[in-house]
Amino acid sequence: MGKVLVLDHPLIQHKLTYIRDKNTGTKEFRELVDEVAMLMAFEITRDLPLLDKKIDTPVMETETKVLAGKKIGLIPILRAGLGMLDGMLKLIPAARVGHVGLYRDPKTLQPVEYYVKLPSDIEERELIVIDPMLATGGSACDAIQALKKRGAKQIRFMCLIAAPEGVEKLKEEHPDVDIYIAALDEKLDEDAYIIPGLGDAGDRLYGTK
Repeated sequence: MGKVLVLDHPLIQHKLTYIRDKNTGTKEFRELVDEVAMLMAFEITRDLPLLDKKIDTPVMETETKVLAGKKIGLIPILRAGLGMLDGMLKLIPAARVGHVGLYRDPKTLQPVEYYVKLPSDIEERELIVIDPMLATGGSACDAIQALKKRGAKQIRFMCLIAAPEGVEKLKEEHPDVDIYIAALDEKLDEDAYIIPGLGDAGDRLYGTK
């Protein structure tokens, strides 16, 4: 069963307050999301495996640790997920990046893939799916399913703010996926907006309405 981890580091919570604030402008909002993504990347990579390595310091030979070369893939869900990508890459610059774009057909309510571009070896990679919001959970579940049908086996999901309804849907449809969030909010309103939330992450990142 996948874990649900709330990353309640004080710096994450501090910056999240200003991300939520309606008076925070686009430039500052974008910078804060980037910073929080980097801090979350620090937490989400805490269990990466290490190997021993012998090096020469200016004083002597010693044995220390390096990453064991586990392959990471970062998969932002278009478009808002892109706002968290650069922050992740600052800490994991060797990660490969894929993109998943989906919309829901208004008549059939089925997910439609309009853009999926992934590393060729995703079955060998630990994939981190990135989206600022987990509201109903529909987009996250559809994106993860799109990865699985292409061979992905190790997937984590990361977002800034989640509603309990979205967490439950993701746990139900993909029980093997660990979920990393900066804050678990109260609920969804009748329009499926997260309460108290932060508004529409894509619009606030890119200055659109």
